[in-house]
Amino acid sequence: MVGYGALMVDMTHLRTTELFRDLSDDDLAELASAGVARDLNRGDVLFGENDEPTELYVVTGGRIAMVNRSIDGRESVVALMEPGDLFGEMPLFDGQLRSTDARALEPSSVVAVPYEPLKALYERKPSELWRVVELLSTRLRVMDGVLADSVFLDVTGRTAKRLLEIAGDADDFSLPVTQEELAGMVGASRERVNKAIASFVRLGWLEQRERRYRILKRDQLELRAR
Repeated sequence: MVGYGALMVDMTHLRTTELFRDLSDDDLAELASAGVARDLNRGDVLFGENDEPTELYVVTGGRIAMVNRSIDGRESVVALMEPGDLFGEMPLFDGQLRSTDARALEPSSVVAVPYEPLKALYERKPSELWRVVELLSTRLRVMDGVLADSVFLDVTGRTAKRLLEIAGDADDFSLPVTQEELAGMVGASRERVNKAIASFVRLGWLEQRERRYRILKRDQLELRAR
């Protein structure tokens, strides 16, 4: 169940996002005063596909997956939101319903900002909409990359790329998602993703102990992810 925190939100949580980073202190304080802090347990659904939208969110802790479902129940993780990321903004501008589910992959926290004070801000200061254009352009570039991966990389290559993204700069890391969720991020069946990971272990590129991993040959993984 989603928990509700104090009504007053720390402005620094909003300042970390691309959309709000250049707002004046007064404008940011106005948004923060309207915001609500929410805590989520693993598996909590913040909103579902086709829900009526009323607010956007900034991640302040944990990870939130943006998930699409096929008619037969299969899932595809189309984006992974981490601290500082903002999501749920599209309906503010196009008036449509939610296009994905938003589900916590681990204990997480978000700040919810209602659309109404944002609309008032953009009507009062339309120049701030350039930040919106920048945000949406970035989203399009990311989706272009995802589409290119689906065309040019096989399942093994996409698995290598997702593991490297999760690891970041660390060689030792834990998988914050289940095998099923990782398969959704890769866009393949769990069996094929597990087979790809097993091949990395067999080649000596990766060590695996349950959900703990150690990268042994990053250069080989990076080469396979291209």
